[in-house]
Amino acid sequence: MITTVVGSFPLEVKSPESGRDKFLNIFGAYDPYKRLIEEVVELQFNLGLDIVTEGQVRDDMIGIFVKHIPGFTYLHNSSVITGKILPSNHNITVGDVRIAEHKLDELIKNSNLSSVEAERKGVKGIITGPSTIVHSSRIESFYKEKGHAILDYAHAISKEASALEGAGCKYIQIDEPFLSTGMVDLKVAKEAISIIVDTVNIPVAMHACGNLKGVFKQLTSFPVDILDFEFAGNNDNIKLLKEHKNLLKGKKLGLGCLDSASKDLDEESRVREIIQTGIEVMGEENILLDPDCGLKKMKLETAKNKLKLMIKLNNELSTK
Repeated sequence: MITTVVGSFPLEVKSPESGRDKFLNIFGAYDPYKRLIEEVVELQFNLGLDIVTEGQVRDDMIGIFVKHIPGFTYLHNSSVITGKILPSNHNITVGDVRIAEHKLDELIKNSNLSSVEAERKGVKGIITGPSTIVHSSRIESFYKEKGHAILDYAHAISKEASALEGAGCKYIQIDEPFLSTGMVDLKVAKEAISIIVDTVNIPVAMHACGNLKGVFKQLTSFPVDILDFEFAGNNDNIKLLKEHKNLLKGKKLGLGCLDSASKDLDEESRVREIIQTGIEVMGEENILLDPDCGLKKMKLETAKNKLKLMIKLNNELSTK
């Protein structure tokens, strides 16, 4: 089974320490996030994760995109749609992904990994999905319907998806936590995801957390390669997985097996049970193990211990 994380980590920006960085900081040329991304990647690599992220350290999942996309303003931690949504005139997260890839390559080169183990490693690009972005924003002008804004954002962010593919990402993850809320028109959401998927040739995952009781069947029809759902924090989703396993044929499953809402270490027996259920339903070749959601809100030591448990059980339960 492939191991990964959903995205964010509980790490904080540090002041420059080296003479060179202090010199660059004087002239406003020091990027504190570069060092942080490298630290996040090294942490994930040392834990044994296969697919790492840049840690989503630079900004929150809404601000990181809307601050750079025409049609949005972002004031006081609030996103507002003020005009027609258009593609950004520059790449948004590609630079951070390249920092992560460079660090990962360096770590692999200096490791004792076999060629097979090294081939499993990679960085994924993360995009906040159209429905989640628009439903997180206040529409002030231009759009009378959210659906039109969602589709325009999909066209705009597809440029970023293409750039992430060009940067060498293993796959792209689209975060759509709003899909479980009952607020989203799933027909429009599916069309928007299709716009992004049609832009790239690498695998695409869609992450949706929360209770999926009202939307599970519909989400299985979305044109993505990987569906990434929350199972540790939601028993209903395990039942849905068993009931609708036939609808998942041809797809891989991101199996959220760690409770990212809990600040306590997960019970090993519970995590084991979730992974074993996933294997029974999907087959281990179709599973990516990860936490339910991002780990940013917990202490770093707790996040590390949770991931160590996931890696331990992956090593025990994998047969390949």
